[in-house]
Formats: sequence, C-alpha cells, structure tokens
Amino acid sequence: MEKNVLQPASVFEQFAKINTIPRPSKHEEKMIDYLKQFGQQHNLETKVDETGNVLIRKPATPGYENRPTVILQSHMDMVCDKLVDVDFDFNNDAIQTYVDGEWLKAKGTTLGADDGIGCAIELAVLENNDFEHGPLECVFTRDEETQLTGAMGMKAGFMTGDWLINLDSEDEGQIFVSCAGGRSTTATFNFNRETAPDNYFFFEISLKGLTGGHSGDDINKMRANAIKVLTRFLYIEQEKTDLRLASFNSGKLHNAIPRDGKVVFAVPANEKENVRADWNIFTHNVEDEFHVTDTTMVFNMGSTEATPVLPEGVDRKLIQALQAVDNGIFSMCQDEALAGMVETSSNVAVVKTFEDKIEILASQRSNVMSNLDNQCNTIKAVFQLAGAQVIQNDGYPAWKMNPNSKLTQLAVDAYKKLFGKDPEVKGIHAGLECGLFSERYPNLDMVSFGPTLRYVHTPEERLHIPTVQMVWDHLLEILKNVPVK
Repeated sequence: MEKNVLQPASVFEQFAKINTIPRPSKHEEKMIDYLKQFGQQHNLETKVDETGNVLIRKPATPGYENRPTVILQSHMDMVCDKLVDVDFDFNNDAIQTYVDGEWLKAKGTTLGADDGIGCAIELAVLENNDFEHGPLECVFTRDEETQLTGAMGMKAGFMTGDWLINLDSEDEGQIFVSCAGGRSTTATFNFNRETAPDNYFFFEISLKGLTGGHSGDDINKMRANAIKVLTRFLYIEQEKTDLRLASFNSGKLHNAIPRDGKVVFAVPANEKENVRADWNIFTHNVEDEFHVTDTTMVFNMGSTEATPVLPEGVDRKLIQALQAVDNGIFSMCQDEALAGMVETSSNVAVVKTFEDKIEILASQRSNVMSNLDNQCNTIKAVFQLAGAQVIQNDGYPAWKMNPNSKLTQLAVDAYKKLFGKDPEVKGIHAGLECGLFSERYPNLDMVSFGPTLRYVHTPEERLHIPTVQMVWDHLLEILKNVPVK
C-alpha cells in the first residue's frame, strides 16, 4: 500500500496538509489560520470565537434543507511526543509519515491522527459535493489535549445544530455514547537543598522504552508506568539504607502513561555494591512482570557526580507518597450497558524536579462524578499526609448516556446496512468534549466514532488505513439518512 493510493483520497490529502501545520496544544494559531482560509476559499460561512474554536457552515444539498442541522466536531491540536534520540521541533517541523502495511505511522514522533484525522474527515466533507446531506456545521476546537480549553471556552449559541457527531474515537466499529469526566491533582514538595553527607556515592538510574499510551483509553491494558516502576526501587532501597534523593524526572503529559524517567540519588559508599546487586534483581523481575505489555524496556544504572540533595525526611515522605498513591484502575462500571469498562482510574503522569521543589501531576477520571470526587480525595490525602501542597483543578464533566438517542439508532442502522453486522455501542473511559457540550447544549443528541488508532500519545501512534474508508462511508450514510424535522 502506497501513500498515493490511500482511500478516501480527499481525506488523506487533507490529513497530509494538516500534518505540515504545527499544532501543539495551546499553539494552534497556524491551524486556525488554515481553517479560516479553507472556509473562505470554498465560499463557506466561517467564524472563530474568542477562544479560538473554528466553525464552518455548509448549506444543505437541494431537497435536504428541512433536515436537522448536524454538527461534525474534532479537535485541532495534537499531543507532541517523540523518541528521546529524535531531533524534532513540534513548533516548526512537519510530521513525517510513512505507510507500514495497513498502518500509517510517523518517523519517531506522534502521528497527530488524534485528532488530525477527524479534522481531515470534516474538511473532506466540506469540499466534497458528491453526496446528499442536510445543513452542516463543522467545528474544530482547540487545546483539547491539555485542558479542553476550546470546549470549556465555547459559549452557548456558537453551535446551532441539533445533532453532533464527535470524530475523536479510536476504534472503528464502536459507537460511543458516554465518556468519563476528569480532574488533575498537582502535589508540590518545597525544600531547601543541602549537601549530601560525606562518603556518599551517587547513582543515576533510568528507564526508557515503555509502551505508554493514553491514560484513559489504555489504563486497562496494565502497562508499566515509569514513575511507579522507578519509585518501587527507591522505596525498596530507602527501607534498607539511608538513601538521599537529588532529582526525579519522568513523564511529560497529564493524559499519557509515562514511558521513561531518570533519578539521581545517593547512598553510603559502603552500600553501593548492595544497591547494584538489588538493581539487577529488581530490573529482571520487572521485565518478567511486564513481559506481555512492555517488551522493549531498557534499564540503566551508572555513577554520577555529587550534587545537593533534598533535606532528610522530605525525600523519604515523597518516595513513600509515590509508592502509596493509587495508579491504574480504581473501580469498574456497574451499569450493565457499560459492563467491562473502567469507571474510575488515576494516572501518576509527571514528576519534575526544580532547584527548590518537586512537582507531581496525577490525572483522575470517572464516568461517575461522585466517585471522581472520591478518587481525587484519595490522591489528595496521600500527598497531604506526606506534607505536600496540593492543588486540584475543576476538571470537566462526564457525558451521560442518552437511552433515547435518535442519532445513536440512526448510526447503528447505517452501520448494519453498510457492513452487515452490529457495531458496539458503549462508553469510553477517556474524556471527550461531549461532556462539556452536554452542559452548554443540554438538548444536543450526540455520538462519537472514528477510525482505528493505536498507541496514541506516543511515538508509536498509528492509524489503520482501511478503517478510514469505513468511517467515511458510515458518516456519509448517516448524513444522507437524517430524517426530516
């Protein structure tokens, strides 16, 4: 399969254009300009709200003017992550893609199909005049990946449609009708550094090559978390000897499972060989523990120069807190319609060391808001007990399933007609902007679907090419059969 035969051609042509446009979260200005120019070039009504969301309207084809207005929605920003040895500037460089069998991948970076492929589908719909449809509003939100800024800043009335199809899901054949709400917790340990005691030996340990993934959609896959793995070793050694912590750095994004990390610490010089021996045993055991999910992890230990360390006691409590804090699945959904789905979880996402503080970021998700509060309190309490200053954001709401959704039924019927089988109708443990839309537009009927993506939020991100055609066909079938008002 070559790039020049990717189908639908119009979708992949738009995706190729999008991937030449830098669009990190919070820096989507170039993408906003492209969308405005696109709308103007096609003589379509285009507007941008004060937050930076873009809406492009397309009139109905003749005879379809009395159909409900359908909103197609995706987000324009992308998660920017790369392999540690790849030289790439996400603020200026174009994503380099290539075809590997049935998959489209990027060279050493995230692909940007989350949610660039959704944007490409919308643009292809706007420029294509070969299918029937009622009035359309194509909406492109900004900064979904970090704080849902676009959806949060969107005011009621910006969109005027009756139905909304979110194109930000990652498994073809699944129609999502519910999503998790989420919040984040930041714990800060403040300190004044001190000189390590005499006759202490400094180690630097590191871990890389983990699978990582999306902290919502992949949290049930039991993949290794670099922060939790490195903490395990620190805790073990702390219980054996007077370990002094100098720095701990791991993770980049609140919504990604951390794939690598590095720690500098010191121990009494007469204990260094015991620590080396423990490291060898520990790494062997962890590799065996994650032999299914993380097959390419790389551990390293070496000596390093002496450096000021955290005060005695602060480092101990910090390590204890990281050992104790919940990570992974907290509870599963009880509703029969959502059986087998994670309900509540937490991801310890980032640890970052500064001269006078260490900050820890963890993200919590739940489809039940009361249990989200409970999980957030659980995380908060652990860090409070350790003496950290804790701040939690307001987060975003869950999207509750509408059992009487006409759009869901239409999407299911269209799928069965095209492919001769039932799609899965389910909830997702990731956060979707539909949760926020449901607050501002309580009468909006919504579903979410999209082509198959794997390893999103990592440099291994990939798009299953054949599913793009399937989603395209499915979407056009829905738009064609939207009933008269």
